[in-house]
Amino acid sequence: MTEPKTRYFDIFMQLTKRHLMVFFKNKVRLMYTLLVPVIIFAVYLLFLRGLELSMVQNILSDPALGLDAAVIADAQLHKYIETLIDSWMLSGIIGLSTITVALQTNTVIVEDKEQGMNRDFASSPIHRNILIASYFLYNFIVSALICLAFYLICLIYLAAAGEFLLSFWEVLLSLIVMFFATVASTLMTVFICSFVKTEGTMMSIVAIFSTAVGFLIGAYMPLGMMPDWVQGICGFIPGTYACSLLRFAFMETPLTQLTAYAQGLNIPTEALGSMLSQLSGTFGYNISFFGVPVAPHFQALALSVYIVAFVVLNIGVGKKISEVLGIGKKKKKK
Repeated sequence: MTEPKTRYFDIFMQLTKRHLMVFFKNKVRLMYTLLVPVIIFAVYLLFLRGLELSMVQNILSDPALGLDAAVIADAQLHKYIETLIDSWMLSGIIGLSTITVALQTNTVIVEDKEQGMNRDFASSPIHRNILIASYFLYNFIVSALICLAFYLICLIYLAAAGEFLLSFWEVLLSLIVMFFATVASTLMTVFICSFVKTEGTMMSIVAIFSTAVGFLIGAYMPLGMMPDWVQGICGFIPGTYACSLLRFAFMETPLTQLTAYAQGLNIPTEALGSMLSQLSGTFGYNISFFGVPVAPHFQALALSVYIVAFVVLNIGVGKKISEVLGIGKKKKKK
């Protein structure tokens, strides 16, 4: 009994190694996959960051708050706010990257389908489930490595800007959430790509999905700014909860320190509460599902449920995967 299991495991690892070699051998694809989160990060620094800061300035300058000019111009307050905004946006981009990178990584799977590589695998004594499992592991490894590299870039940026406030446990929590989100994204994107048969279709899906999903999970803009029905749709996307959990890990300390500093500025209690409520509501980590607030521990539960759901869905389309992978019915010769 031990020998067959060892043999299956060896085949599984060899297939996974083969997929990794195919991916990393294509330098153009590798660079494109690496650059996707970096480009989004650059767009944030060049354009979106200024817009977010101006939005905060509008909140502080709101006559309804009645803040003193000295408070509005307080340099340290603005530094805490900049830290809050950067932490909010960077954690959102990390959450988005787990999806876009996992989706882009599936190009190897689609290439194998289109080029008939899977028919070669099928002609050898390789069990279908071993092949499919190797694709899952390959996708997770690549996605996790690239997201980890971008995660380190984000930490370096926060440190260079003097905004690194994360404790050891918050760094550990954010890493756990990121890998957890990568599992969910791998399962979701492989399920989607199991129905894709050509590279042309795959490229179209990557272009459209990568653009839209950033808005749908709240990575680019707060979900609270969207209509309620759109927020409801966003609640059905695992990345929404992954993005929010990452923000919880990144922003808990900046929010606490911002609150403590603002309380020392002798701002009237009502104005202070209104200001903090608007800031945390706009750049916070709490989300709602059809009007029902979802706290971080329930967000983790929801993400776990989606992981289980996509495991079941992938098992359910196992026959479909085997057909498009070329392991199912063979085409009749003309």
